Amino acid sequence: MRILLTNDDGIHAPGLEALERIAAALSDDVWVVAPEYEQSGASRALTLADPLRVRKISERRFAVEGTPTDCVALAFQELVQGARPDLVLSGVNRGQNLAEDVTLSGTVAGAIEGMVLGVPAIALSQAMTYFADEVVAHWETAEHFAPGIIRRLLEVGWPSDVVMNVNFPAIPPERVDAVEVTRQGFRDSHLRRIEKRTDLRGRDYYWTGFTAKPSNPPEGTDLRAVYEGRISVTPLHIDLTHNATVATLKGVLGGAPPKLAPKPEPGL
Repeated sequence: MRILLTNDDGIHAPGLEALERIAAALSDDVWVVAPEYEQSGASRALTLADPLRVRKISERRFAVEGTPTDCVALAFQELVQGARPDLVLSGVNRGQNLAEDVTLSGTVAGAIEGMVLGVPAIALSQAMTYFADEVVAHWETAEHFAPGIIRRLLEVGWPSDVVMNVNFPAIPPERVDAVEVTRQGFRDSHLRRIEKRTDLRGRDYYWTGFTAKPSNPPEGTDLRAVYEGRISVTPLHIDLTHNATVATLKGVLGGAPPKLAPKPEPGL
């Protein structure tokens, strides 16, 4: 099995090192094509207005000055020589990718690009409680459980328009006792925060980040599973159509386009 690895934390990320060890437990034909710099929050961004520079680190390891989507596209079209990859693994992300965050995640986007190119793809993330630089994620948890989960998923298979989003809880492996297949949750509070600051020249600038406020998600969601120490496996797809609304609108907005009534003349 030929495996392509990518991420959004960058070529030097410890999570990518963990992913390489995970992949090595599954195959000896492993290729790495990852961003030169961190691309967290890049989602499915594609670099169109700038050239993509590639740095070859070793025979099967490349750093790309672009997004995770760029990396996977380049890997398939140019960098991986010979046969196409059989599997794309994206991660292991430093921090969870749950609920509505999956639409922002470069980690999930790397997996989606593999799916778009016709290959099974899995996003993997190691949840964290605190994100300060000195905090080390429980990479050993992802490394301990990921090979078995990946192998089992490949055995049973999944639809070609689906990617698997796997999140490992922020606890050591000996405390994990369950895997749960979940649905994508949605937080009951707004966590994103924009802070205004002023530089030494008196110009304003802004930092975007997140507050560490827990939500109270329902049972069966990715959020609840990870909060309670279980490994979450969520099948995702990129068809964002809300079919119930489609059915409703068909009855009121089908046929000839509605025309805007003319404005009355002044004074009438």
